[in-house]
Amino acid sequence: MRSSLAPGIKLITSFSRDSWYRGFTLFLTFLFYTSYHLSRKPISIVKSELHRNCSNVIQPLNFTSSNNETWCDWAPFDQDNYQTLFGALDNSFLVAYAVGMFFSGIFGERLSLRYYLTAGMLLSGFFTSLVGLGFYWNIHNIWFYVFAQAMNGLVQTTGWPAVVTCVGNWFGKGKRGLIMGVWNSHTSVGNILGSLVAGVFVSSAWGLSFIVPGIIIGVMGVICFFFLVEKPEDVNCSLPQHHCEQDPNLNSTANEEIFGSPSHSQENGCSPVEAAIEEPKAIGFMAALRIPGVVEFSLCLLFAKLVSYTFLYWLPLYIANVAHFDAKGAGDMSTLFDLGGIFGGILAGVVSDYTGGRATSCWVMLIAAAPMLFVYNRVGEYGLGTTIGMLLLCGGLVNGPYALITTAVAADLGTHESLRGNSKALSTVTAIIDGTGSIGAALGPLLAGVISPTGWNNVFYMLITADILACLFLSRLVYKEVRGWCGFYTRMRGFKEI
Repeated sequence: MRSSLAPGIKLITSFSRDSWYRGFTLFLTFLFYTSYHLSRKPISIVKSELHRNCSNVIQPLNFTSSNNETWCDWAPFDQDNYQTLFGALDNSFLVAYAVGMFFSGIFGERLSLRYYLTAGMLLSGFFTSLVGLGFYWNIHNIWFYVFAQAMNGLVQTTGWPAVVTCVGNWFGKGKRGLIMGVWNSHTSVGNILGSLVAGVFVSSAWGLSFIVPGIIIGVMGVICFFFLVEKPEDVNCSLPQHHCEQDPNLNSTANEEIFGSPSHSQENGCSPVEAAIEEPKAIGFMAALRIPGVVEFSLCLLFAKLVSYTFLYWLPLYIANVAHFDAKGAGDMSTLFDLGGIFGGILAGVVSDYTGGRATSCWVMLIAAAPMLFVYNRVGEYGLGTTIGMLLLCGGLVNGPYALITTAVAADLGTHESLRGNSKALSTVTAIIDGTGSIGAALGPLLAGVISPTGWNNVFYMLITADILACLFLSRLVYKEVRGWCGFYTRMRGFKEI
């Protein structure tokens, strides 16, 4: 009697060679960018350890201090201007990141992505660890930490354009929102792991809160060098079809108006074979800006990322001050915001795939986020259950649009029909969108540092205003998508008008 094939082997052999390579690339890039965010998170956790309420801390034996409230703080953060200094640390990273991002995409198009990512992760590991070494070297000069943060922000710009380009090279447009929504959870997973790793050491030796994440991202850089496959053609896999075939079950009439031109793929002469034969050339900065939707989504992301990064850098301190948690407890509690962001990103991707409305999906979540931020500020401190629920809800509504724009939307725009399969444009488009968003990421923590001394209520009013402005920049695209659903653009898709 012939034995049947084992179920596990049946499962393995049911996937094609192309599928295995695609899954492997998706998994690797997920790990890579998880390590990027893991190495960014420690500064927000360590803040509440650098400046504490020392009157509640037991002084060691044989220790005398003239100031009972600052004796346990780490100079220079033991002064009244500590929030300004924290803002300087945040913005030295974020301003360098925002400026560098606009150039990073240009380099990413012209250099090997494998080498580019490897160098970026190794350098990021070095500068992240350098901040932690300040603890062991007993450095109390603010400029040392500002320099290390700024250099880290600069080298971290290597990550996002490169990983999005890799994923865009391997995956076509069908179900991109779902795939990238799940994949983009690396942002929240990295933040959660960064919080947990930093929280282990923050109260005993905060230097390790930076050194351990620095080692982790450095190891990921070595793995990248040995295993990353940049493009399907490098291993003789079939190319994804970005615009050549249309899924009749995918309602994307509005996307066609925003992301593409009203023509059929056959008329464009688009085919995977042609894309493989003709070597694509990098596009210019202004040419990328002229792609429909790039400017609107970039400006929307500026304000959406302002809100997200304000939470990233200031939420643990807010929880510690308002809800009266210790440094580790505040860091652990802040991971709930990122956990909500995972579900928000996946939900935004699924809804946008089903409806074909990327802009509308973002707009609805941003509109809902504004009142929820107000409610969280009012009731978040009343009970542990309320805090947990509001952090999860706000995390999903704030990070959902941010995740969708930086992944599926950027990939859609970077594989615009007019580019005729030029995958090298994806890095520049991604860099423009995320670079513009990074300006908001720099402004948010800066404004929070300036406004927070006047009260946390004012910080939340600033965040709510930013959410509303993000919605306004998407209004034109939302209007077009709604008109598309009402049948105004069906003729452009080749169907009879209803």
